[in-house]
Amino acid sequence: MLSLAVATPRIMSHLRVDLGRADVGFGPSCHLSDTAAMANSLVPGFTEHLDHGITVVDTGFVRERFDASYLVAENGRGAFIDTGTNNAVPRLLTSLQERDLEPDQVDWVILTHVHLDHAGGAGLLMQHLPNAKLVVHSRGVRHMIDPSALLKGVRAVYGEEVTARDYGELVPVPGDRVVSAGDGFAVEVGGRQLTFADTPGHAMHHHCIWDERSQGWFTGDTFGLAYPDLATPLGPHVVPSSTPVQFDPVALHASVARLLAAKPRVMYPTHFGAVTDVARLAEQLLRQADSMVAAANELASVPNRHERLRQAFREIYVNELRRCGSTLDEETIRSLLSTDIELNAQGMAVWLDRKAKA
Repeated sequence: MLSLAVATPRIMSHLRVDLGRADVGFGPSCHLSDTAAMANSLVPGFTEHLDHGITVVDTGFVRERFDASYLVAENGRGAFIDTGTNNAVPRLLTSLQERDLEPDQVDWVILTHVHLDHAGGAGLLMQHLPNAKLVVHSRGVRHMIDPSALLKGVRAVYGEEVTARDYGELVPVPGDRVVSAGDGFAVEVGGRQLTFADTPGHAMHHHCIWDERSQGWFTGDTFGLAYPDLATPLGPHVVPSSTPVQFDPVALHASVARLLAAKPRVMYPTHFGAVTDVARLAEQLLRQADSMVAAANELASVPNRHERLRQAFREIYVNELRRCGSTLDEETIRSLLSTDIELNAQGMAVWLDRKAKA
């Protein structure tokens, strides 16, 4: 049964839909009739080349430095980890040129999970990468092969015209090009191994990917949101993501512990860019998540629960920023986190209702 999260104009780009065992996020996309022409008009400075052959590609989703795809290049071969939405595809193809790679040298398109800010452009991108296979959690396979249920959900909310104009078409990936990944699955990129770990908490269909060479995890949303604009005198700053509909705080703790057990030097969250000081950020992430859970439990039965959750979460995030020495004014903080506050409140409400029925 299709269940739509409450939508407002401010959260249009992150609406979540529950489609059975996998929940899917909608993200804005454009109708691409000429990808090459679009690439020629890109805003400069949307890539950042890191050590170990890793490129951060700003997908242009929502705002600058909000949503990333990662290109991993090794010995003349490449892999993308997360794709953004359809309108990111020209940027991803341009990033290949910057690494002296041709599209036929990309072996893998890897999705941390199937929320559309991470996976919406996967089908369109695959059309440009003739030798690539798409790797996705087993719970997300069906939505990559047949995205019709996703499109049905988008159209139910926004209508045909808006969907065509703002979201474009979700492109199916042929079944023989989709690889279902489980815990411990591994692929090689030019001899470089990438290993998958099942990491629920944010979503049940979520993997993090371990890169032995850089000693880092590509964390999707499991390790939270690390917008560069939130950085404090202590360094990068993270905020949890409890978006609908599969948030699980117990699983999140276990997943973060598993990530830390590998003693990573760096994390690569999709939102956004490489972060170090991993132990401090993990503590910060879980401290806020625990505060969110405690607030949610206190507010479980109040009549205006959603607004109270929003207020409580806003206070938690502002207090954490202040504790870390942030001097951002509250209007800027609200601007940076308004969508996440709304979504996190929705996701926590779903968790409360699920817990009440258990």
